[in-house]
Amino acid sequence: MLLAAPPRLGRSRLVLVDGPSGAGKTFYAGRLAEDLSGSGRSVATVHTDDLLDGWDDQFTYWSRLERQVLAPIRHGAPGGYHPYDWHLRRFGTEWVTVWPADVVLVEGVGCGRAEGRAWASLTVYVYAPAAVRRARSIVRDGPAMQPALREWRRREAIHFAADATALQADLRIDGSA
Repeated sequence: MLLAAPPRLGRSRLVLVDGPSGAGKTFYAGRLAEDLSGSGRSVATVHTDDLLDGWDDQFTYWSRLERQVLAPIRHGAPGGYHPYDWHLRRFGTEWVTVWPADVVLVEGVGCGRAEGRAWASLTVYVYAPAAVRRARSIVRDGPAMQPALREWRRREAIHFAADATALQADLRIDGSA
């Protein structure tokens, strides 16, 4: 499906892997990157958590992603960014270069939004039941983070409903397995 789709981000095929927190987006994107690399394709992966400017930047990171990563790649140049340091609560000094590749994978909450779909060769929505996502969150993030993540989940539900992300996705994957 993906490789049959034309490149729409310059010479790269952009894959947007979206879905709610704890659904399995990162795992799915990692497996897809491994499979594509194993078949001889070059792959660049961007995690939107690295582009967020803290907890309140849940959906407003898009212009940063577009300006720093997608626009340069669309023109055949490398993009990049300074990843956010969640412990220091600021962007770090390290520069992560994102090279134009056969496939550019972007994964994270909100990346499959309407603004990106025109450039995407494939949009994927990964879902899982709320109880599974909450249990994963407790293991991954710890109990102390749950109040912040409850608000995060509330906002992502509003976003997904308004954007119709799941309905607009090319592929829907059950990430609960």
